[in-house]
Order: sequence, then structure tokens, then C-alpha cells
Amino acid sequence: MNKTYQDQLHSEGRIWMLGALALFISVPLTISLVTGIWPTFAKFLPGFIATAAIFWPVTTIEVFTFTPMLGTGSSYLAFVTGNLTNMKVPAALNAQDALNVNKGTEEGDVISTIAVASSSIITTVIIIIGALLIIPLTPVLESDALKPAFDNIIPALFGALGIVYIMKRWQVALIPVAIMILFFLLVPGSGKLVGIMVPVGVVISLVVARYLYKKGMIK
Repeated sequence: MNKTYQDQLHSEGRIWMLGALALFISVPLTISLVTGIWPTFAKFLPGFIATAAIFWPVTTIEVFTFTPMLGTGSSYLAFVTGNLTNMKVPAALNAQDALNVNKGTEEGDVISTIAVASSSIITTVIIIIGALLIIPLTPVLESDALKPAFDNIIPALFGALGIVYIMKRWQVALIPVAIMILFFLLVPGSGKLVGIMVPVGVVISLVVARYLYKKGMIK
């Protein structure tokens, strides 16, 4: 991929991310300007510290973990639109796998960008429809019959996605999966650490893959 293309992606990506940040900040700022109600520093600071302590490390980790999977173009789009773990990354990986393109290549970057953009558009359309229909559909969505389905959306999504990649390199996946299962079973409240444990699992997978490669057990 030529340098000019990369430079253009980074330049435009930074502009759009700064623009998105300005829009995010403008909402509470506009509300305070219109209503004349401003958060006090004594209440704002503890809330900010508590939120930043969780989201800043997780976000930093996600940048290093997901960017190699997504590619340059789709990374900016994915981090602006959000929902990387449960939507954007699975969409990009499935699209690259379906079209048999390699990650980190120009083709993979283009396909990933199209997949993330399509996912973002569909998500926005569904959110709009949901906002319009939320009141009439509330009794149906909160019914006991559908509750188990909503409780298991994420496990079902990653179970279906994971089995495809696990079966491709089951030797590499065996130890990381076993360690993660034992961790979440044995450590109380570990469900809140998913964002942190994802890169830990990635590191374990890389170490295992390198060991197996050096031993000639995988190619």
C-alpha cells in the first residue's frame, strides 16, 4: 500500500475523529448553555476519574489489539462509531474471511472498511427504527419468551465467530481458550474485565503460536 494513500487516510481520519469528539462534547455543552445548569467541579471530578480509570486503559488496549485486524481506514471509522468488540471487528473479520483476503494487505483494508461502513449504516438505521418503535414494541421485547435470547446475544455471536477461527488453528487456540475459561470460572466478578482480558488472550495466543511454530507443529 503506497505511502500517499496511508498519509491521506491518517490525515482524514484524524480530522473526522476530532470532529466526532467535538460533536460528543457539544451535546452536554449545549444542554448546559440552554438550561443554565452546569455540573459542579466537586461532582464532575469523581465521576470523570471513575469513568476514565475504566475506559482509558481499555480504549488504549483496543487500539493496539483491533487496529491490526481492521486496517488503517476502517480503524478510524470503527473507533468513531463504536461497538468494536460485538459488531465492527466481527463484521470486518467475516468479510475478509468470506472473500479470502489477507489481513494487513490493501485488499484486506478495503474490504474491512466496506464491512465496517456497512455495519455502521445498518446499526444507525436499526437504532432509528428502534427509537420510533420502542414504545409499541416494549411489551414484546420485555416478554419472558424473548429474555433468554437477549441475554445470550454476545455469547452466540462470538461462539459462532470463534468456532470458525478455532477450527482453523485449534492447536493455537486450545491453551488460550482453556486459560480464559478457567479465569472467568474461578475469578468472581471477572465478567467486568472482558475488555482487559481480550489483549491478554491475544498475547497468550501469540506466545503459544510462536512456540508451536518453532517446534514445527504449525506452519
